[in-house]
Amino acid sequence: MSRAFVKEDAGWGDPGKRYSLPARSDPGYDQAAAEALLEGARSGDTGSAESATGYYWGEKKLRPFVEAIRARAEREGDERLTQLAERFLR
Repeated sequence: MSRAFVKEDAGWGDPGKRYSLPARSDPGYDQAAAEALLEGARSGDTGSAESATGYYWGEKKLRPFVEAIRARAEREGDERLTQLAERFLR
């Protein structure tokens, strides 16, 4: 097969996608990671968010943050974010 048709750098998500995350040692990292995972899911690029954060979808450690995001989304009427948070929490 021609090398033109081989994707040698295939991996999770879009490597060009960037997430603004603090240092892993920052106390706010897990909150930012939860936000990034949900935003990645909203844009259909969960794999990139997982790669950027180091957490997989549904990570139990992030549940309290996702619950808070869901509550905020409900208050703000963001139905899509509410739906994504509920899926994360299943």
